[in-house]
Amino acid sequence: MVADRVKVADSFWQRFRGMMLSPEPAEGEGLLLSPCNSIHMMFMLYPIDAVFLDASLKIKALYEKLPPWIGFSRLHRDVSSVLELKSGTINKTGIRIDDVLRMERTEC
Repeated sequence: MVADRVKVADSFWQRFRGMMLSPEPAEGEGLLLSPCNSIHMMFMLYPIDAVFLDASLKIKALYEKLPPWIGFSRLHRDVSSVLELKSGTINKTGIRIDDVLRMERTEC
């Protein structure tokens, strides 16, 4: 289990805001930016892990402990979304490039 509480940011403004100026996510929380193929850490208050996914949810790139304000990813043309997670989640869960995630929608 990578995260059990993931919000989806699928509008321009939701993606634009992302996690900027928000409280640090708790264990198991994340934000899925879709569509998205790169991220920056401007106006972020804490480090995060970022998981870059293609359309079939296959992991194409991993960024661990992206630092606030100065961290960024390169542009990944082969991805369609980015899952932003609490820093340390990638190491804790052991996910790797080419793993395939499964997502299930639950209604709250």
